[in-house]
Amino acid sequence: MARAWTWSYEGYDPAKERLREALCTLGNGYFATRGAAPEVPAGGPHYPGTYVAGCYNRLTSSVQDRQVENEDMVNLPDWLPLRYRIHPAGAPPGPWLSPDHPHLVNHRQSLDLRGGTLTRRSVYEDGAGRRLTVEQSRLVHMGEPHLAVLHTEFTAEGWAGEVEVESAIDGDVHNTGVARYRDLANRHLTGWETGTERGSTVWLRCRTVESGITVALAARTVAASGPGANGSAKGGPPANGPVVNGGPAGNGPAANGGPAAGRNHRARPRQMPRSVLQTLVLPLGPDAGAAVDKTIALYTSRDPAIGSPRQAAVSAVRRAPAYPGLLASHRRAWANLWQQARLEVPGEPGRTLRLHLFHVLQTLSPHTAELDVGVPARGLHGEAYRGHVFWDELFVLPFLNLHLPEISRGLLDYRYRRLPAACRAAREAGRAGAMYPWQSASEGREETQEIHLNPRSGRWLADRSRLQHHVGSAVAYNVWQYCQATGDTEYLYSKGAEMMLQIARFWADSATWDDGLGRYRIRGVVGPDEYHDAYPDAMVAGLDDNTYTNVTAAWVLARAGEVCRDLPDSRFRQLLDRIGLDPAELPRWDEISHRLHVPYHRGIISQFTGYGDLAELDWEGYRKKYGDIRRLDRIMEAEDDTVNRYQASKQADVLMLGYLFSPQELAALFRRLGHELDDDTWRATVDYYVARTSHGSTLSSLVHAWVLARVHRDDAWTYCEEALTGDVADIQDGTTEEGIHLGAMAGTLDFVQRGMTGLETREDALWLSPATLPQLSKFGVRLRFRRHWDVDLRIRAERLRIAVPDDGRPGVRVVLGGHTYVIAPGTARWLDLPEE
Repeated sequence: MARAWTWSYEGYDPAKERLREALCTLGNGYFATRGAAPEVPAGGPHYPGTYVAGCYNRLTSSVQDRQVENEDMVNLPDWLPLRYRIHPAGAPPGPWLSPDHPHLVNHRQSLDLRGGTLTRRSVYEDGAGRRLTVEQSRLVHMGEPHLAVLHTEFTAEGWAGEVEVESAIDGDVHNTGVARYRDLANRHLTGWETGTERGSTVWLRCRTVESGITVALAARTVAASGPGANGSAKGGPPANGPVVNGGPAGNGPAANGGPAAGRNHRARPRQMPRSVLQTLVLPLGPDAGAAVDKTIALYTSRDPAIGSPRQAAVSAVRRAPAYPGLLASHRRAWANLWQQARLEVPGEPGRTLRLHLFHVLQTLSPHTAELDVGVPARGLHGEAYRGHVFWDELFVLPFLNLHLPEISRGLLDYRYRRLPAACRAAREAGRAGAMYPWQSASEGREETQEIHLNPRSGRWLADRSRLQHHVGSAVAYNVWQYCQATGDTEYLYSKGAEMMLQIARFWADSATWDDGLGRYRIRGVVGPDEYHDAYPDAMVAGLDDNTYTNVTAAWVLARAGEVCRDLPDSRFRQLLDRIGLDPAELPRWDEISHRLHVPYHRGIISQFTGYGDLAELDWEGYRKKYGDIRRLDRIMEAEDDTVNRYQASKQADVLMLGYLFSPQELAALFRRLGHELDDDTWRATVDYYVARTSHGSTLSSLVHAWVLARVHRDDAWTYCEEALTGDVADIQDGTTEEGIHLGAMAGTLDFVQRGMTGLETREDALWLSPATLPQLSKFGVRLRFRRHWDVDLRIRAERLRIAVPDDGRPGVRVVLGGHTYVIAPGTARWLDLPEE
């Protein structure tokens, strides 16, 4: 059971340290800190990073004689630094110790998923046989979003003397966590100030260069030594009575104290231009350990209900309880979260899913609901994608909707607040409605880089991914799914309707009539595949009639029309007036939603018009030559070729439709568009693209597992397993160390929750159509559906159990195999799964 809730690493491996730092990140939805070693600064195998959700800054770089602007999630001052060395009696001081030092003889770190802590145990031995054992535990408090703690215990084996400890806040940091960005401007902080408060507390304040966000951190470092000084290692009670605030007894209440027991030692502060540190020297012996607690508080000027961020940080850290109390309240907050997002899957898959859920909740916690932030595609775990918000929320919100819908609503509000920016972007492009950016950050403007580096060739290339306008359909889809799962008609009829209608206007204005085809077409776009951004040898970017884009646009137009019909008349008139919509536009929306072009070739749904005319790729030859060809685009560009010439996709594109829509809904969409999508056509389409996809994105294996679970179940597990291990094994070859892939992690959770159950939330009912895999045929999930907080859904072999809490609300309607059941409150019912 313990292993099911822990993620441990034995030994120290510099080559894997940055991967472990990302996977051992601790966060609470407000901020997160990578699992870096506190003993060493950034460089080589180490990259400490602390990121506050929504804290961005813009810098300009010179690239190939062009000025290029990038907005980044800022790496904030490092609060972790805590180094140490021993002073044996009668001997000179030893070296500063770290995992990189040759004195290291044993090292282990363990991530406790249940309690949200990271523990590191290091043993050092010098040439004289003197051993020092260092045990560290850290937490980023899930209940108090501005607090974090680093608790360190020292034990001497066979020697006596002192241990010198240096604790610091380092403000001299850069954004250098992604190798291909390092030659670009990366210093986002300026205006450093430092200070001390009553000896044991120090602070550092700075601000971001362009966005002007003030950032303040305060640290309280206190220590104890002597018999029983290590008594609070596991968060237990003080061993020898109260401990005061880092100074002589009587200077403060026990609640503000440090490690339990023993003699206390005042930290000696020292200020420098961009950092502030404290030094402590503690007696140490075989029978007398030492412990140091470093409690920090982090605030920015974006936080509400504060005056000065510096004063807020100093006050918070001085009020903070000692480590045992903080640990206990932190664990309670995590226990509450695990109750709300319970997913029970046995075995190793369940353990990996638990790790994925842990990182989702650390990035998007209940605190997130109060912030103006979106879904950062790489979590708060690193600097890849510059911390930007993509369409990855499409893979995240469906899971949150059924557990923590208040977070989903907060994330949708991020999109709503940036609706004016999306409308401005559409107007500047000569379109009506809202054109959401492919990459979004603080303002909602397009943050996609204009050029990107191919590390294989060393060349900077034009980046056309901003033509992925299908991100707007993802926003509309998320609005609809949230409202269906929660029954939140207030949101649907207000902010949700406004977003959906403006996105529908954009699609209607983007569609042009083709007399030859007798169809509407959407031209000059890029689909989810991303490899194909232009036709071979074309002078202009973009493709015509991307099927995913057209089908989802038709869906948006249809749903927007439905919302208009369902709106109360007064609200409908208000909305029309607010967005300047002429009711005469609505019949055209309906027409376009029936007549958008879907291209085919040889009986297969085409990814875009002309896809079937592209050359076939020598897949076997490329695999033989390069081995891993996930990033086929980089390989071919380095060969002075382009993947635009070939039938080769980076990730699921057409097949994404099978992820978004159930087989029945997808068939209905195609019928609306004038096509019959039978099982044979869909199966042939799936087979066609499975054979032509390189899986250059972690999302690709997830989508393929989802689709194949209903088409070729025997093949689905291979992709499911790859999706599960994508970050753990770093199958993208070094990308996880730059930040976890949040969409893929959340998607694996949803694969169990909705993919294998066929769960849909519509018409005030749970619709189920299970398609489990043999490797995942037994699982349970607790859902929050409409007004019911704890609907328990379990699958065991060929049966399904649904339990509804006795909460005084009406029963839950369940539709399974064409039959409707009502599960009364306070009851549970087993249902036989229909035969396939």
